Amino acid sequence: MMDDERRIVITGVGLTAPNGNDLGEFRGNLLEGRARIGTLDLRYMGETPAGICDFDALRYQKKRELRVGTRAGSVSIYCARESLADSGLEWESMDTNRIGVYVGTTEHGNVETENEVYNISQFDYDTRFWSHHHNPRTVANNPAGEITLNLGIHGPHYTIGAACAAGNAGMIQGAQMLLLGEVDVALGGGVSESIRSFGIFAGFRSQGALAAHDDPNQASRPFDMDRNGIVVSEGGALYTLERLSDAKKRGAKIYGEIAGWCLNSDASDYVLPNAERQAECMQRALKMAKLGPSDIDLVSTHATATKQGDIQECKAIRSVFGDSQNTHVNNTKSYIGHCMGAAGALELAGNLPSLEDGVIHPTINVDSLDPECELPNLVLNTAKDGVEVDAILNSSFGMLGINSALIIRRFTD
Repeated sequence: MMDDERRIVITGVGLTAPNGNDLGEFRGNLLEGRARIGTLDLRYMGETPAGICDFDALRYQKKRELRVGTRAGSVSIYCARESLADSGLEWESMDTNRIGVYVGTTEHGNVETENEVYNISQFDYDTRFWSHHHNPRTVANNPAGEITLNLGIHGPHYTIGAACAAGNAGMIQGAQMLLLGEVDVALGGGVSESIRSFGIFAGFRSQGALAAHDDPNQASRPFDMDRNGIVVSEGGALYTLERLSDAKKRGAKIYGEIAGWCLNSDASDYVLPNAERQAECMQRALKMAKLGPSDIDLVSTHATATKQGDIQECKAIRSVFGDSQNTHVNNTKSYIGHCMGAAGALELAGNLPSLEDGVIHPTINVDSLDPECELPNLVLNTAKDGVEVDAILNSSFGMLGINSALIIRRFTD
């Protein structure tokens, strides 16, 4: 057993998703099979399915801060504040120089730039009407930086661009900084404001990868024969991470322990996932955690509901877990769409309670399973209870061939 100084644990969770603004609400809707996808009337594109969050931004920000800042920053602040409150840390006695903020995101700044270009188009492109807030809104560190401004945190902060693997990457970075002794508390995870950018929707549509359905709640259909693409969504999930020694000292509630991780690169295509490299990523995370495939009770998939993406991921999962009889598989995007940089962090949050309650939420909207996506113990349409879940592998990957695997284990002293 490792020394408590070398063990990293989760002591707080803060989130907002299209179907919930805290872990209890989010988890309850997943177990009930309740999706919550709406539609947006997008500039130049019309009505399109999208996952829209409905959290109270004014709980932690003033109206002026909302005007000056960004949607990504607002999501980040909400999640950070909720996570720290959940952790039970005594904020007044904390050394704010020893708190780090590591926020993963798919992209940042496109929304603000698109809006400014549109705004000045109404004034014959006169740049005098360009917002003087634009530069701080669009710098890459903005979401993490807005957290430090709001909370008065003086430790390191940065935003991690890791495409749709960013949620895992934010948590991994937080764990690494704790192990290096650079910080004593890390806020790590991912956020997304993607629905504010028509360019993201237009890009997926031009790829033939943007979901369409008469019922928005059935538009996101991972593994289903009739899946036709991604539902773009916003959201966020940030975790309070600590060394076990510090968490024990204050008697903290512990959600789970970070046991292993891996980030790697396909180096093979701009958008098409590489099953061999994904499998390698999961295997390396297992090796770090000193676990075998049969020790993983639940694989939380990335599955975006694009045909080739789902198939490639299922190939990777079969190659690693094909002989494991007790490894269950599920997906969360069928409820909330693809939250981009927040996807992995939210998908982990939806499954984290399984370590305690032994229930695995299902993948919904699967009416006809694609034979190429068949996996042993794939949980479909109805929750499965009575499962002893001791370890979860959270898989996320993204464009330019970035893969991530993060393993969370039930905490035992």
